[in-house]
Amino acid sequence: MSLTVLDAFFTDTKFLQISLANWLLAIVVAIVVFLVARFVISFVRRRLRAMASLPNAHVSAIVADVVSKTSNTLLALAALLIGMGVLDLPQRWATRLGSLWFVVAILQIALWAHQAILLAMHSYFRRHASVQGNQLTALAALSVWAAKVLLWGIVLLAMLSNMGVNITAFVASLGVGGIAVALAVQNILGDLFASLSIAVDKPFEVGDFIVVGSLAGTVEHVGLKTTRIRSLGGEQIVMSNASMLSATIQNYKRLQERRIVFQFSLTHDCSPAQARQVPRIVEQIVKQQERTRFDRAHFKGFGESFLDFEVVYIVLDPGYNVYMDIQQAINIGMMESFADLGVRFAFPARTLYVASLPEPGPETRPSAVGSAGRRSQAANGDAHSPGAA
Repeated sequence: MSLTVLDAFFTDTKFLQISLANWLLAIVVAIVVFLVARFVISFVRRRLRAMASLPNAHVSAIVADVVSKTSNTLLALAALLIGMGVLDLPQRWATRLGSLWFVVAILQIALWAHQAILLAMHSYFRRHASVQGNQLTALAALSVWAAKVLLWGIVLLAMLSNMGVNITAFVASLGVGGIAVALAVQNILGDLFASLSIAVDKPFEVGDFIVVGSLAGTVEHVGLKTTRIRSLGGEQIVMSNASMLSATIQNYKRLQERRIVFQFSLTHDCSPAQARQVPRIVEQIVKQQERTRFDRAHFKGFGESFLDFEVVYIVLDPGYNVYMDIQQAINIGMMESFADLGVRFAFPARTLYVASLPEPGPETRPSAVGSAGRRSQAANGDAHSPGAA
């Protein structure tokens, strides 16, 4: 009798026109499905972890990390939806459950895709971290952020479309708003894209010595908006990335050898024989220096007050101090050799030759009487002129 009453209770008691027995059946099915799904996912994850420990099993490691991002909450919702599938629900509830199925599925797929994108990007950036330094950090942060925004933007639009929202008008409104925001923050966006350009194109890297316009120093940090340079004076210079790319950048870190061109001048009293010996003397001096390669030395031309010579040689070392030491040794060697040769360095000067005028003779001196007579006649003429008063 009690079993009959209990059976009648579960059969006759209804919620949303569905008997309590069917609700209990749906709950049991949901619990079983959840437990089975948890077991399967744990088993697959353990197998993938074991495979990932083998050599050259990068894909297995990535898949294991992706599977580990399975949400227990979404898994429970999916199990509950499967359990409710055994119920004879009204059409409107069935439609809502279908929409909920789509939301649960796309959210879980988005979580997996999110983890896969992060792992793939981090793996790529780690492989290049040794050569790109801090620039890679800026590029990685910007790339990961853009990928996240794109992924979850697509997920949001898909969910809204499934719920019956007109996403065409929504996307159009986002486009107008995006234009307004872009105009408001165009300088910031310009620096962000300039940072991306620096990271991809690599015109300079952290540790490079560069010259930008009138500024020179060593790059210390490349950020999303600014680049910091330590100048030769010791102060830190902060420049926006857009300003950096809009200027001409001279990168001396990648310099392998220096081509040096310098000129000097000798006085005009240098004889042709001495002028002929000067290039050979300079060539010998340059070749005596270590880490140099002589190119040429010529008597270039005649200046206003000196004879011009030009020398070209190569320093086989990028160090600036090395170049200055070599140039100093060449200069001292030239001073010593030219002193022995008897020629002198010229400095800007101008010589004026002034010729004295001859003393005037008696025949060239004007007569005092004649001059007085001419002055008297001129005065009389003025007095008797028609225009006189």
